[in-house]
Amino acid sequence: MKIPRAPSFRIDGRRALVAGGTGGIGIACAAALAENGASVVIASRREAAVESAVDALRGHGYDAEGAAFDAADEDAVAAAARSLGPFDILVNSAGINRPNSAFDTRLEDFDRIMEANARGAFILARTAARGMRERGGGSIIQISSQMGLVGGRDRSAYCASKHAVEGMTKAMAIEWGPFGIRVNSICPTFIRTELTEATFRDPERVAWIESKIALDRVGVPEDVMGAVQFLASDASAMVTGAHIAVDGGWTAE
Repeated sequence: MKIPRAPSFRIDGRRALVAGGTGGIGIACAAALAENGASVVIASRREAAVESAVDALRGHGYDAEGAAFDAADEDAVAAAARSLGPFDILVNSAGINRPNSAFDTRLEDFDRIMEANARGAFILARTAARGMRERGGGSIIQISSQMGLVGGRDRSAYCASKHAVEGMTKAMAIEWGPFGIRVNSICPTFIRTELTEATFRDPERVAWIESKIALDRVGVPEDVMGAVQFLASDASAMVTGAHIAVDGGWTAE
């Protein structure tokens, strides 16, 4: 009997773009890819933060470069792809949230959330996919949210943007499958980072969060790293149009 061998999570020789790569989740994704052999390009709007993230990765012996651009700016994304790509892997962790009730959400906040989270995700994926099509395939990973699968209080605009990401992920997976391009998403629960610290200073909100997570703890950036390694590698060669819920059981009910 021939025993099959498990595919490797190694991605040596592959080039990865991590958008939103200076935040807690983004830098964890970049480290996860670099640890498994990828050459990583960190991207964010803030040049100083990009330089800091690149220095940190290089300090661990990883192959890293940086680029400062707005993911919702198609010309800037295209210019970065021309100078730093093409890419075998895209991880999009760029995004924002401005929590508020639906009654009180300003339309300018709604538009900005949709621009950063949905428009940016579309531009990044399409730009990366054009290069991947020429190379014979690749892996696109959208860092979505559990709020792309369910609803949440004070998150109507954010949920709208992340449900849009989930929809485009499925549609792109169907459209680009014939080119060997896989498109998937990761849907984390609340991940404790510097950017989410304000949420965790609100006892009422913390109680609500903890009541929804079956594993009885909030997430940390390391919780996302394994899912990124899986989806970027040949271990997930037959996985596309799917989401991985890294949510501690939030969406299980």
